[in-house]
Amino acid sequence: MSSQPESTATDRYYAAERLAELRVSIPQLMTAMVIQRARVEQAKDTDRAAARDAYAELMRSRKALVAALADVRLFLLEAEEYALAPVAGQLHDGMLAYDLMSTNYKSVYDAVCAFAKRLPMGDTTNAQVIGRLMNNVKMGFYPTDPDNIALMLRAILFPEGVTTNLLDPCCGCGAALKQLAVGNNCYTYGVELDEGRAEEAQRTLHRVGFGSFFYSTVSRESFHLLFLNPPYLSVLNQSGSRARHEKRFLIESIPALAYGGLLIYVIPYYRLTQDICQILVDNFDDLSVWRFTDEEFKKFKQVAVFGVRKRRAREPQDTAWLERYAYSPEKIPSLTMIDEGRYALPGRELTVKDFRGENFNEKELEVQLRRSGSFAQMMARSELDGGVKRPLLPLSIGQIGLIGGSGLINGLIECEHPHIIKGRIVKAVKTESEEKFSARGQHMATQVRETITNKMIFNVLTPNGFKALT
Repeated sequence: MSSQPESTATDRYYAAERLAELRVSIPQLMTAMVIQRARVEQAKDTDRAAARDAYAELMRSRKALVAALADVRLFLLEAEEYALAPVAGQLHDGMLAYDLMSTNYKSVYDAVCAFAKRLPMGDTTNAQVIGRLMNNVKMGFYPTDPDNIALMLRAILFPEGVTTNLLDPCCGCGAALKQLAVGNNCYTYGVELDEGRAEEAQRTLHRVGFGSFFYSTVSRESFHLLFLNPPYLSVLNQSGSRARHEKRFLIESIPALAYGGLLIYVIPYYRLTQDICQILVDNFDDLSVWRFTDEEFKKFKQVAVFGVRKRRAREPQDTAWLERYAYSPEKIPSLTMIDEGRYALPGRELTVKDFRGENFNEKELEVQLRRSGSFAQMMARSELDGGVKRPLLPLSIGQIGLIGGSGLINGLIECEHPHIIKGRIVKAVKTESEEKFSARGQHMATQVRETITNKMIFNVLTPNGFKALT
């Protein structure tokens, strides 16, 4: 297809650009707060209306600064600036609780501006980190550690006597989904953007769609389990719009999961932002968050979010309890503590009617054709045409000649007296002459006419010898 994949070579690392912008805008917002506080002080005794307006502006500036500090913390974590990210969190909490009528603005101003100067600029951000992360987001490949997959597996209760459908919308080589499925009577489906990994996944999973999941066709409510470990970086697309892949994957893959089905959503803990948390609490019951084991958590900061799909809530649900994990990772329990068999998959058979990747895939096409009712009917008609059939009426002499000459009467004839018959057509030339005379009876000429005809010859080998029939 001509559509764009999840990321292209022209995408830019959004976090790096925003950090450079926030390095400038955060001091500007802090300066605005100092000026607006001074205006409140000047007008409070002489012009109360002006004082109220200045205070309202002061509140808006504080709100913008708090939002900027929340953003900068996320971008620092994404850029793996782990030493500086907690400082952003402390300033965020401090400014949120700060008394706007305080007279001690200088210390706050100095602290905020000093922090902003430490933010990486476009040409000083860790280029090696950004290069590696951007390469990952282009390929959409974040393999999950097998030891942590084994811990997740402990929490899943597979129904007896039911073949469960498992889906991974960015399956990589298929190793994670295969590990969940082995020995549990599962049928595995994956979609992979990178062709090389997709071909490898075909040797591991039952069905694999090639290309972007966003442009694939997948049956709704057909899967017992959705395993989702998406790319999580923020990028700027060619259009200039910001894309958060972990959010888009979540939104677009939920419809494939059956109600009562289990979501396992693997993301860094700091990506539990308000918008992600809102999607989760509105669409899933029994939500729980578990951090990866120590070494893996140090490297990638990943957590596994478990949830059972429910009917979407009519009213937005409270997300505060879930959002807190983004600021307090130390409060997230380890996967080693997850209860065995906590999440039971639906105990009913589900049918996957449609599963097609974005790009043409010969092996997947073969599976689709085998399952196609119209294709089976077409093949059934072909078998009928090739079978032995008797004519509705006796054949005429001319029809027998056509059949014999075409070679269809050619071989062993099973009857009371079995014989072998072979038909062939030969050309016969018939010559006729006619004498021409004048009216007085005088001989004028001889007219010769040749007529070419086809003669049918049947050679028949019988128990009593060879015969030729014409």
